[in-house]
Amino acid sequence: MQKISRFHILPNRPSCKVCVRNGENPLKLGTAIAEARNIVIIGHHNPDGDAVGSAFALYRYLKNTGKSARVIFPNPCARNLTWMDCDRVTLDFMNHPEQTCKALQDCDLLFVLDFNRISRAEGMVPVLEGKEMKKIMIDHHLDPDWDNFDLAFSDTTVSSTCELLYNVFYAELDPSLIDAHVAECLYAGISTDTGSFSYSCAHKELFTTIADLIGKGLDTVKVHQAIFDNFSESRTRLLGCCLGERLVVNHRYRTAYMYLGNEDMKKYNYQSGDTEGIVNYGLSMAGIKFAAFFTQRDKRIRMSFRSKGDIDVNIFAKEHFNGGGHKNAAGGMSTESLEAVIRKFESLLPEFYEKSILPCLSPEERDA
Repeated sequence: MQKISRFHILPNRPSCKVCVRNGENPLKLGTAIAEARNIVIIGHHNPDGDAVGSAFALYRYLKNTGKSARVIFPNPCARNLTWMDCDRVTLDFMNHPEQTCKALQDCDLLFVLDFNRISRAEGMVPVLEGKEMKKIMIDHHLDPDWDNFDLAFSDTTVSSTCELLYNVFYAELDPSLIDAHVAECLYAGISTDTGSFSYSCAHKELFTTIADLIGKGLDTVKVHQAIFDNFSESRTRLLGCCLGERLVVNHRYRTAYMYLGNEDMKKYNYQSGDTEGIVNYGLSMAGIKFAAFFTQRDKRIRMSFRSKGDIDVNIFAKEHFNGGGHKNAAGGMSTESLEAVIRKFESLLPEFYEKSILPCLSPEERDA
């Protein structure tokens, strides 16, 4: 029978769109969990705080219901995020391909968190596309691929997938099962995806959520220290290289960018997650409205873009660098050389400044 899609909104959350496939037998979240025998939760490549936080918040919630699950990422998560995996259940496809494929083959319920296209699972894509299983997406990014999922929750107005997952717990499941560890994981995703509450957080519901999580046992200081005060010496020296040797500031276009090549990565013993958050340092300078960070990993260049106010870097990333994300935080990718990517970026700055940055400056800023 042909599958069809129906849309509705999450109760009491009109900004959250819910897509259900197969109209005659629509999948319900609570029923899907109750009936599942083997549950797998996956996050995107290079998992950040929101991907890891939402995965382990859901993992612990499921454990509190009496269900077991496996958490899988395409590659390892950063060392300063591993504290969320209390039970050491994580598999990563890069280092454990056979175990990962077996877990996915045995899976009958798959949760896709913090990304909305199966293609972002990278090396795991063939397994996911070749196996019949119920697939549920919970994500806050633009342009979800609805057709890939049996049930999908999408809200682009929230700060993070963790904030959306909190809303799903309250609307669809049992919020009394949110314990201190679930609360800490949710807060980890919220705090990292807002740049420590510097963007994507201008709605009071977010702080009501955090207040509720504190009531459930969240220790905000503990989480902050675990994430932001837990870096290796080599990562700290890598940051020093970025700020001291790889920082380029273009005051005319209110832009700053940094870059790291393969040799830099080797010199400072790069580990997964070491570059997370470095792009934000560009925006910390007075007058800078647009920041970028370029990292070379083998033959691919990954880009992070950040902006202030109404300057839309999502469109910039989508139009020029095969990427996307949010208005103030987006990313891109290229297979060109690092030098070619930077040249292209610099050539785009005059037009981007005239069309996107200049209109957002105040009269005082324009005269400065």
